[in-house]
Amino acid sequence: MTQRINYFKMMPEVVKMMREIEKYTKKSTVSKKLQELMKIRASQINGCAFCLNMHTVEARKLGETEQRLYCISAWRDCTFYSEQEKAALALTEQITLIAENHVSDELYHHVRQQFTETEYLDLLVLINQINSWNRLSIATGMMAE
Repeated sequence: MTQRINYFKMMPEVVKMMREIEKYTKKSTVSKKLQELMKIRASQINGCAFCLNMHTVEARKLGETEQRLYCISAWRDCTFYSEQEKAALALTEQITLIAENHVSDELYHHVRQQFTETEYLDLLVLINQINSWNRLSIATGMMAE
C-alpha cells in the first residue's frame, strides 16, 4: 500500500478534535499500559500497521514486556494478563467487531466487576477512539515508519 492522502495535513481541524479526545483518554483512571494494550489489540484486529507500530513503541516506553506484546492476540490462553486486562481486551474485541458481536450482557457485567461505571465509559471512549484512528489511517494509506 502507498500513502494516499496525509489526513494530518489535509484535515487539521479533525485531527485537532481527535487529539482533544486523546487528551481526555490520557487523564483517564485506566492505566496507560492497559490503554496501550487495548490500542494494540484493536489495531491488530483492524490490520492497522501505522497504529500497531506507534502503540507497541509507546507500550515499551511504559515498560511493557515483549512477552505480553507478542501474546496480545492470544490473551485468553495466557496467565500473565490480569483479570482486569482480560476484561478490557474482551471488550475491545467485541466493540471493534461490534457488527458481529455486539456487547453481550455477560461481558458488560464481567467488565463492570473489574471497572467502575466511569472507567467503563472511559474504556468505551478509548476503544472508539483507536478504532477511529485505525479507520482513518487504513483508508488513507498511512504507513508504519
